[in-house]
Amino acid sequence: MRLIQRVRAIGWGRTWRIAAVVLAAIVGGWLGIALGARFTTEVGPVDANFSLAPALSGDTVVNIPPLGRLVLDTHDGPFRMNVAIDQIRPAAAHEFISRPGAFDGLAEQIGDDVRHALIMLGVRALVAASAGAALVGFVVFRDRRRTLWTAGAGTAAVVVAFATAGLTFNERSLAEPRYTGLLSGAPAVVGSAENIVDRFAAYRQQLAKLVNNLSKLYEVTSELPDYEPDPTTIRVLHVSDIHLNPASWNVLRSLVDQFKIQVIIDSGDLSDHGSAPEERFADDISTLGVPYVFVRGNHDSMDIQEAVDDERNAVVLDGDTEEVAGLRIYGVGDPRFTPDKDTRSNPNNAQLSALGATQAAGLAGGDPVDVAVLHDPTQGRPFGGSVPLVLSGHTHRRATQLLPSNTRIMVQGSTGGAGLRGLEHEQPTPYEASVLYFDRKTKRLQAWDDISLGGLGLHSARIERHLEPKPGRPITPSPRPTPVSSVPGATPTTSPSPTSREARSHP
Repeated sequence: MRLIQRVRAIGWGRTWRIAAVVLAAIVGGWLGIALGARFTTEVGPVDANFSLAPALSGDTVVNIPPLGRLVLDTHDGPFRMNVAIDQIRPAAAHEFISRPGAFDGLAEQIGDDVRHALIMLGVRALVAASAGAALVGFVVFRDRRRTLWTAGAGTAAVVVAFATAGLTFNERSLAEPRYTGLLSGAPAVVGSAENIVDRFAAYRQQLAKLVNNLSKLYEVTSELPDYEPDPTTIRVLHVSDIHLNPASWNVLRSLVDQFKIQVIIDSGDLSDHGSAPEERFADDISTLGVPYVFVRGNHDSMDIQEAVDDERNAVVLDGDTEEVAGLRIYGVGDPRFTPDKDTRSNPNNAQLSALGATQAAGLAGGDPVDVAVLHDPTQGRPFGGSVPLVLSGHTHRRATQLLPSNTRIMVQGSTGGAGLRGLEHEQPTPYEASVLYFDRKTKRLQAWDDISLGGLGLHSARIERHLEPKPGRPITPSPRPTPVSSVPGATPTTSPSPTSREARSHP
C-alpha cells in the first residue's frame, strides 16, 4: 500500500511540473509574440507593418488609414495577423500609376514582398516566443533545465499554432472581405466583384489591385478617384423598408454614385401609413438618376404605388415582368395593407405562401425570369425552382438562404433604419442595403456586397463581400403547396384605415 501511494505521489508531482512548464511556456510565448512578433517592410509603393496577436477567432486584419479596415477570414486561431499600411511612398506610387504596364509587374513584386514579410514575421515569432518562454521559465523556476524545457515548449506551441493556421487556411477569404470605414472609399478598397469571381485564385493579382487602389486614393488629395466599373457586370442596388425616412434618399444617392449602380430594386414599404400626404415622399425617386423598380409592401397603399408610378424613372411591378438594365424582373405587390394592428381581414402566412405558389406557377411557359421581387419572404419562397433569385424585405433583418431548388432568396434589412421605429431600441437600427453583381451574359448573380451604414453621421460603413459559390447551378422545380382560389384581403385599400396612426406591433 505504501509503495502504491509513493508511486502515485511521484506521478502527480511530475504531472504538476509538466503542467507548470506548459503554462509558463504558453504565457511567456504569447507575451514574447505580443512584444516582438512585428516586421515592417515595403510592399510595392507602401510601407506595411505586419504583427501577430493572440486571438481565438484567427483572421487577418488590414488597417488602411484613413479609409478603414478589411477583415479577412483567412484562418482559425490561436492568433490574428494584423497588417497596417503605415504610409504611401509618394514617389513610388506616382511612378507606379504613371508607368504603362506597371500593374502586371507589381503583382509579382507584391507577391514576393508579402512572402518575404510572412517568413520574417514567422522567424521573429519563433524567436520572440522562445525568448519570452525562457524568461518566464527562469523567473518562475530558477532552474536552467526547466528554463530550457519552457523555451522549447514555447517554440513548439508556436509551431503548432502555425500548423493550425495552415491547416485551416481559407482560400476564399481574400475574395470575401469585410470592410469597415468611410463609405466613399469602399468600392476602391473592396475591389471589383467580377474580377474577383474570374480570378479569385490569383491572390497576388488581387493584392496588387488593393495596393493599386490605395495608391490612387493617396495620389489624389483633393478628391476621391472614380471607381472604374467593370463593363461585364450589371450592378443592382437592393433596398427595402425605407418607411418614410428622408435620410434614405441621401444614402441611396451616395451608393448609386460610389458603386456606379445601374438599377435600384425596392422590395416595398416605402411609406409608413399609405396616406395621401405621404405620396409626395416618392418625388425624390426621380433624383436618383437610374431606373427604380418598385413592388408594394404591406404599408404601401395603392395610392402610394400610383405616386411611385408617376415618377419618370420608376418601374412599378404588380404581377408583371419587365426587362430593366438587361435583367428580366418579375414583381408583385403585397396583397395586404396593414398600416396598423388590424390584420384580421388579411391573409395569414399559409394563405400568403399558397398565393405565392399560384403566382410562381404562372411564370411557367413564359420567358425565363432572372429576378422575382416580393415584399414578404413568405410569399417569395414558393418561387423556388421558378427563378434563380428572389428579393424580399419586410422583416427588417437581412438574411439569405439557398433553397433546396437552388434558388437563392435574399431578405433585405431596413434601408430606412425602420423609420421612426428604429429609435425604439437602445441602438438605432442600421441603414442596410446590398449591391448585387450580375453576369451580363448569363444574367446570374456572381457576388454581392452587404452594406450597413450608421455611426458618425452615416459616413461610416461596414461592407461584407460574398461570392456566389456556383453561379451557374441548375434551378430545379420544387413541390408546390395546393394553390388557393382566392385570398381574403388580397386588394389593398386606396386610403389608410381609420386606426392607421395607432402604434404597430408588426413590420
